[in-house]
Amino acid sequence: MLLSRLVAGMLSVGLVVPGAGVVYGQDYPNKTIRIVTATAGGGSDFTSRIIAQGISGPLGQPVVVDNRTVLLAGEHVSKAPPDGYTLTVMGGSSLILPLLQKKATYDAVRDFAPISLLVRTVNIVAVHPSLPVKSVKELIALAKARPGALNYSSSTVGASSHLGAELFKSMASVNIVHVPYKGTGASVTALISGEVQLTINDVGFIAPHVKSGRLRALAVTSDQPSVLAPGLPTVAASGVPGYEMTGWTGMAAPAKTPGAIINRLHQEIVRVLNQPEVKEKYFISGVETVGSSPEQFAATMKSELTKWSKVIESAGIKPD
Repeated sequence: MLLSRLVAGMLSVGLVVPGAGVVYGQDYPNKTIRIVTATAGGGSDFTSRIIAQGISGPLGQPVVVDNRTVLLAGEHVSKAPPDGYTLTVMGGSSLILPLLQKKATYDAVRDFAPISLLVRTVNIVAVHPSLPVKSVKELIALAKARPGALNYSSSTVGASSHLGAELFKSMASVNIVHVPYKGTGASVTALISGEVQLTINDVGFIAPHVKSGRLRALAVTSDQPSVLAPGLPTVAASGVPGYEMTGWTGMAAPAKTPGAIINRLHQEIVRVLNQPEVKEKYFISGVETVGSSPEQFAATMKSELTKWSKVIESAGIKPD
């Protein structure tokens, strides 16, 4: 009885009693926070820097961005202390990389604690203007009439531009040959020059060339028409029912990070994402803000991993 009164009294004035079930993270943060993400200049880096700048003031601590390769970022954060001072901004490539590289030892679903889905984007099915098709249905008809004659470009093996096209091939029952390049810019340039006939690539890279007439857009990959590419129908509504591919970027912490810390970070991140000027910055770059709950982001990660695991297996993509 005396002990219970003592514990209650100490809790009432905010003292920490080991094992007494107090809420962890009540003094968080009290030092610099690092967001570990992919190489500088990419979408994850851009997203990280906007979030870092927005949450630093309210949290009262510096928030710095630490750029590494996708693999090294995942490995580092998965092994970091679960104290809220090492975070990651990750995209779909971080999620599926362990399926594509044998040396990857982390599992994004198992080793990360989701905080929020930050932004999402769509890809565009685009063809060279010389290709005699003006719709997805016409593209499918041409591909079936000329199996193996059409080529598509991707930024690299395992990228969304690769897996999205493989999903399209499977669901449309067509044979189109994959030609990987080193980066999204190179893969789009290859299409503009006529080295390949089509690509399913990021709206931010495709849209300017569609506007200039150097490429022809056929559809968007989202399940609904997108404000990022107004006027374009979806692939699903254009001859491939059920097709859907949405690019995304989210923030996560190491697994077992206390819920109080996750909730604090989520609160500040959503506040930043809801600011009109932040929404505008992202929209101009070709993405929409989301700001999901940790639970919603966890569900997205699990469903995406299941989906793309099947695509990788059916396409026969082997880990390096």
